[in-house]
Order: sequence, then C-alpha cells, then structure tokens
Amino acid sequence: MRHIISLLMENEAGALSRVAGLFSARGYNIESLVVAPTEDPTLSRMTIVTSGSDAVIEQINKQLNKLIDVAAVMDLSEGEHLERELMLVKVSALGQDREELKLMTDIFRGRIIDVSDKTYIIELTGTGHKLDSFLQAIDHGLILETVRTGASGIGRGGRILKL
Repeated sequence: MRHIISLLMENEAGALSRVAGLFSARGYNIESLVVAPTEDPTLSRMTIVTSGSDAVIEQINKQLNKLIDVAAVMDLSEGEHLERELMLVKVSALGQDREELKLMTDIFRGRIIDVSDKTYIIELTGTGHKLDSFLQAIDHGLILETVRTGASGIGRGGRILKL
C-alpha cells in the first residue's frame, strides 16, 4: 500500500543522508522525496512516498522516530490530507500542435510558462494521477523532456505536523 510520510527534521548537513540511509539499509524503496526548509529556518519538512505492508510502514515510522535529526513524524495516509505534485513538460510546439497543446493545457488547468519558436514549457500541478493523465492525453511524440517533483502533502483540518 502507498503511504505518504511527512517529517520535521533538523535543517543541517547530513540529515537527509541519514534518512535516506535508513531506507537503503533496510531495503525499503523511496518512490519520491521532497524536502525544503519550513517557516522555522532550523527545521526542514521532508515528504517521502513509499509502499509497503502495515508492518513495514510501522517499522519505517519507528526507525524514523529513533533518528536524532528527526523531530516529528506523521503518516499522512492515515487520515484526511491533500497532496500535490509539480510537473514541468517541454514539448515540441510546431504548426497545428501549438493550438492543440494550448487547449490541452487549459483543460488540465496548467500554464504555458515559456514559449519559443519550436517549444512550449508547460507547468501543471495536481495529483500524480492528473499529471499522468495529461501526459497520456497529449501526443507522446511531442514530449521532449519531463521533470516532476514527487508528492508534497499536508493534513486537512486540525491535522498538523509541528513541534
């Protein structure tokens, strides 16, 4: 089962490496990893997407809580949450394709953020499923390059990850 684990950790050199090392040493896969400083410059928030049985996820949470650098851990998948990814797609945009790509971008509520005489760079945010659907909806031969952030998530309502 897919889980989104969010954690607060010390914003210092080596902290990310120790978390990634925990997964590597135990043979757990990280499907995506997003990390950035929070409103408190001494803390970073890390969002990890991984898969495993309930027992595996419980073990991951226990091991994360043991790391000195980790201040708080929350499995967002255990309750209501929102998740989003960002995707940038560079596409070949020549002739009739230009108008069709504009239309598809509008349908998926994306934005064309760069235009050249031969290409567009399209920005989309949403669930991973939405981004996958956009890629399937456009002609695969037009895609020159794709960059995705992986999932970022936050709990809904009163679910807060804070010290």
